[in-house]
Amino acid sequence: MTEFAPDAGFRKNRKLKAALLRHKALSKDGLSERLFGLLFSGLVYPQIWADPDLDMQAMELQPHHRIVTIGSGGCNMLAYLSKSPASIDVVDLNPHHIALNRLKLAAFRNLPGHADLVRFLAQPNEATNSSAFDQFLAANLDETTRSYWNGRKFGRRRITVFDRNIYKTGLLGRFIGAAHLLARLHGIDLTEITRTRSVREQRQFFDEKIAPLFEKPIVRWITSRKSSLFGLGIPPQQYDELASLAADQSIAPVLRHRLEKLACHFPMRDNYFAWQAFARRYAPEGEGPLPTYLKREHYEAIRDNVDRVGVHHASFTELLSREPAASRDRYVLLDAQDWMTDQQLNDLWTEITRTARSGARVIFRTAAEKSIIEGRLSPALRDQWTYLEDRSRELTSLDRSAIYGGFHIYEKTA
Repeated sequence: MTEFAPDAGFRKNRKLKAALLRHKALSKDGLSERLFGLLFSGLVYPQIWADPDLDMQAMELQPHHRIVTIGSGGCNMLAYLSKSPASIDVVDLNPHHIALNRLKLAAFRNLPGHADLVRFLAQPNEATNSSAFDQFLAANLDETTRSYWNGRKFGRRRITVFDRNIYKTGLLGRFIGAAHLLARLHGIDLTEITRTRSVREQRQFFDEKIAPLFEKPIVRWITSRKSSLFGLGIPPQQYDELASLAADQSIAPVLRHRLEKLACHFPMRDNYFAWQAFARRYAPEGEGPLPTYLKREHYEAIRDNVDRVGVHHASFTELLSREPAASRDRYVLLDAQDWMTDQQLNDLWTEITRTARSGARVIFRTAAEKSIIEGRLSPALRDQWTYLEDRSRELTSLDRSAIYGGFHIYEKTA
């Protein structure tokens, strides 16, 4: 098992540093990369911001499939377990995400029942959650993960964040909180959209309350800076991709369009991403959905399958380089390729292609609409994969998380 320091910073995490840094330290781009790296070295995603239901439709999971996925907040790999795949390897360069993934797996394995699981992982202001950790989870964690959650931050044990609201923490949680504060300064309470009763009312709220915010000078000034999107986990490279979509190179119209999809394209009762964005929590019972992995109908299958997961503090390429040829069926890259150089992309796809069985699928997301690998992979690699373009376009329109421009599926043909 790879060990990591409970307070590992960006300088100590060589793997993360190598993945993020391209430019000289004192250059404008280099400074931007290092600022993002420092922010990204802590917990970023308490909830993964990618729709696992979309992933499962794209992957068409079968019981014999062996999956490799980036971990992030862990919601995706747990959802995949509802389909009982043969195995899942989870990789992540962020040690905080590793600790969160391992904790969520332990919660399924060791908490007494479904209600206890939902209380621990989904309900805010439950003061007994840290006690549940002490009673049921701590002794069943590896020493490194146990030390992480027992470690102190600002004078309190890290695990006590579950007594409050973990979804208000991490880089993403703080970014959403800052957006709420900015809206309140302009007289808008974003939580009011959760009280709408139809998509029509959601549209009215967006048009009347949210859309005008993007014309405010302070909002346009903030969104004109690359660092404004670091809180979404979007690095400088992705900012450039998004800015290229707008005629005036401003990110504000792109953000407005993505937020419009989140607010207006799906009923609030069906979209837990919208609840997290606008209410900073999941919906109360009966008012909206829980994430797939927390739904009662999937509880037993996920609990029974948690031992099929391995969690690795490693890069995707690094893990695959240790695996035998023709040994994996499904690969979930999230948006990681948006950060990569051409060399890194080709190194990654070399290992994917080597380890992929015939019919294997790779799925990923991109900040912009177009697939990131076209024109960048060597022909020898690219020619072994078929782009399922129509299916990719169809599923992009169904993505409830709404933050990405494109969702892409590739299938191995040889």
